[in-house]
Amino acid sequence: MPSQADHWAHDHVFLGAQHERNERRTWFVVGLTLVMMAGEIAAGSLFGSMALLADGWHMGTHAAALGIAGLAYLFARRHARNSSFSFGTGKFGELAAFSSAIILLIIALQVAYESVIRLLRPEPIAYGEAIAVAILGLLINLLSAWLLADSHPHHHGHHHHAEHHHDHGDREHHHHHHDNNLRAAYLHVLADAATSLLAIAALLIGMYLGWAWADAAVGVVGSAVIASWAYGLIRDAGAVLLDVNADRRLEATIRARLEAGGDRVTDLHLWQVGPGHRAVVVSIVSKTPLAPAIYKKRLTDLHGLSHVTVEVEHGLHV
Repeated sequence: MPSQADHWAHDHVFLGAQHERNERRTWFVVGLTLVMMAGEIAAGSLFGSMALLADGWHMGTHAAALGIAGLAYLFARRHARNSSFSFGTGKFGELAAFSSAIILLIIALQVAYESVIRLLRPEPIAYGEAIAVAILGLLINLLSAWLLADSHPHHHGHHHHAEHHHDHGDREHHHHHHDNNLRAAYLHVLADAATSLLAIAALLIGMYLGWAWADAAVGVVGSAVIASWAYGLIRDAGAVLLDVNADRRLEATIRARLEAGGDRVTDLHLWQVGPGHRAVVVSIVSKTPLAPAIYKKRLTDLHGLSHVTVEVEHGLHV
């Protein structure tokens, strides 16, 4: 027979609403990228094409980054109920996203460096072969981007009314609740697709107008775009890892609901514990303190607020 303690017990599973779907699609894209990489390296070695070899190893870099995303999903799922993680494994994807963003930034710097070298020391380009490789790479990356595109940004879940309130609701008004691990994987294939698209345009210009420098110039522009994406991902994933409160609107709502009747919130900590999940710890001072469960009940309809802890103190001078 369950004890009263069992009634109040709860887990700390703060995975994204589409965790398993995103994991499956990420591994599928990893496999697709590895097949493309192996094919390009084999063809480059067989036909003596440096363009194919270079693009093949470049695909390998993206496969490694995508593999990090896949492993993050796998680890987070397998250890979701491991009590060693105080607030679950929901933030493991942010760690993977931050790592992938660093790799993306390194790729951007590498592309910029090689492009500048080509501008200073132009080399002959086999336009037909290079365009064929770029088109093939573009098609593969567009397919991968389609597979990783999060077509369901607003997920609906359930909530529990217990000592620690859990609400696995939608993220309609909080874009920062999106899965940064999936975003990192998506940006990797999008960066590759953008690079291929820009390369095709530059190669066509070079082939028909004789502007050989266009290929290198577009490489510099592309590297700047990729670096900008990497910076945004580093900023967003880093903020979650450092428990930065980016949801001032939700914080204001919590304060307004808890400070009714002359009560005063003296301390409030709000942070993200997983995609679509936020935790809050609140201290309240009141002349006529109520039970913590009553204060928690005032927050039960706040979507995305998954873990609530309330401390109530009696104060004569509120």
